Amino acid sequence: MTLYCGIDLHSNNVVVSVIDEQDQVIFEKRLPNDIGIILFQLNRFKEQLFGCVVESTYNWYWLVDGLMEAGFDVRLANTLAIQQYQGIKHTNDHTDARFLAHLLRLGILPEGHIYPKDERYIRDLLRRRLLLVQQKTLQHLSLQSLINRHTGVKMSSQQIKSLTAQQLKTILPDPTVLFSAQAALSTLRSLQQLIESIEEKVLETQEHRTGYKVLTSIKGVGKIIGLTILLETGNIDRFASPGNYASYARCVSTEKISNGKIKGRGNAKNGNRYLKWAFMEAAHYAAIWDPIIKKYYQRKKEKTHIMVAKKALANKLARACYHMLKSGMPFDVNKAFA
Repeated sequence: MTLYCGIDLHSNNVVVSVIDEQDQVIFEKRLPNDIGIILFQLNRFKEQLFGCVVESTYNWYWLVDGLMEAGFDVRLANTLAIQQYQGIKHTNDHTDARFLAHLLRLGILPEGHIYPKDERYIRDLLRRRLLLVQQKTLQHLSLQSLINRHTGVKMSSQQIKSLTAQQLKTILPDPTVLFSAQAALSTLRSLQQLIESIEEKVLETQEHRTGYKVLTSIKGVGKIIGLTILLETGNIDRFASPGNYASYARCVSTEKISNGKIKGRGNAKNGNRYLKWAFMEAAHYAAIWDPIIKKYYQRKKEKTHIMVAKKALANKLARACYHMLKSGMPFDVNKAFA
């Protein structure tokens, strides 16, 4: 008898449901978030289990990794693509777990990608870097605004970067205002050091990869943007076409058009926001450093809004990167922008 397992995951517990080929519940129980206890309960069904479905929540790493290391066939459910029948009057954690197992039994489970464990950690480290960069930008703008507010002098970004504690004392005589500015400057310097440390750590483990050299052949795509694209993409073979990849990177339009009229928009947040950031940054710098790309971008910008033009350029680069990662060939601007 073949069995199917669905696991509804929460922050402090899971509901495990095991069903048979007739959707009859064989085992169902709420368990604490302890991989040892979960494995103890599931091991008795291991030989009969077709697979285990885990809900894709923010905290799925430990559970999926633990089940896979124990030899279970694990699927990650794409929760955004799952929609239960709207006529159901009552649902709970147990019915949700059963529903995941039911979809697996029918062979219609929308699956998410389980990123390889070791590469996932490096990818998450780059995501941490992006968070620190955003915080650094906030501190930079805050310090720039503080100086402008109290002195009337608008300092450039380069002047803020080269600012010293001694120069602050000269610019801001009031001790309280000076203390606030020194705190912002100190935070700015600390964040910069952390960012550089992360970059060094990532580069020493990933620079040798073939895909990295291919991606950085695009003018304007540096080390960090190239690695972000590479690590957020993962295995390029999981995307059926350049269009699927560009959609995953959030580089396509979400408009719903009927009879030539816009009837609404789809979910613009479907896809990978980090990949979107990387391709928008790549578009920004490529339009500066490559004359052919710059010409394409300026032509687009004359006809539409600047951000629409930049997104169109990001879409082009995403499709080019798909072919580059598939073939292992470097970037050919004439093919991409013929």
